[in-house]
Amino acid sequence: MSLAMTILLLPTLSIIFPALIPLVSGNGHVDTCRSYCGNVTIDYPFALQSGCGHPGFRDLLFCMNDVLMFHISSGSYRVLEIDYAYQSLTLHDPHLSTCDSIVLGGKGNGFEIEQWRAPYLNPTADNVFMLIGCSAQSPLFQGFPGKHLPCRNVSGMGCEEYYGCPGWTSVGTKRAGSAFGSGPPECCSVAFEAIKAINLTRLHCEGYSSAYSLAPLRVDGPRGWSYGIRVRYSVQGNDSFCRACVATGGTCGYGSDAVRELCMCGSWNSTSNCDSVHTSSSSRGTWSVVNVSAGIFIGIIVWMNIYMS
Repeated sequence: MSLAMTILLLPTLSIIFPALIPLVSGNGHVDTCRSYCGNVTIDYPFALQSGCGHPGFRDLLFCMNDVLMFHISSGSYRVLEIDYAYQSLTLHDPHLSTCDSIVLGGKGNGFEIEQWRAPYLNPTADNVFMLIGCSAQSPLFQGFPGKHLPCRNVSGMGCEEYYGCPGWTSVGTKRAGSAFGSGPPECCSVAFEAIKAINLTRLHCEGYSSAYSLAPLRVDGPRGWSYGIRVRYSVQGNDSFCRACVATGGTCGYGSDAVRELCMCGSWNSTSNCDSVHTSSSSRGTWSVVNVSAGIFIGIIVWMNIYMS
């Protein structure tokens, strides 16, 4: 290839060369943490990949055949929705009783989370749990006089209305009603905060239902309730670390100790953000870009010499 042709191609290479740098640079990396499972978007603080998201939500979600599952100590639940605006998840337990079907035999999962997750996840304040077929020996009824049972309505939902559901006709159990003197009630509605864990075995209950209200919409009667478990999630402290990370082109994640937050900046990680990294990490990232880019540049020159001479 002649010197004149090389000189003519230099302006073209000067355009190509800078354009290639972002492709190998950490600042031009693609967010590999954001993903999908079926029609549910998985984004911070959740993640399916190890090292992504917030450490308080690690090993929580799993995608199986395009079905998103939520796994905690009390069992696995299908995730119907993640509402990032209101910071909530809607979960489904296949053995949850509804208005049309009362499931007994202790088959349901209930809802109980690991103690270390408690600051991050809890059922919403408007979520009522209705415990069904609990024995007189249940901790629910110990130490309470008749008119001071823990059973009460939550956000206008409770057992008195639930007794009117058609599902009860197929159970054939006798409603004990509210007369504690004649035995425990067949259904006891509680807020999660009142007992901190819905464990059917420890509570000596045969089944349970869970419903929540979608305020400000008010529906009449248990047929119109939304059945499922509505869980509120929160990132402890503030999310300034993640905001700073994302603002500088990074992806929020955590380290191998599963505790320390990291900002993933492509070819290197930062403990603050992608504009402020350790010199050694920054140098490695910069030299990686230079080396790869130089190799591409030399390769183009060699190719032109071979095929255009």
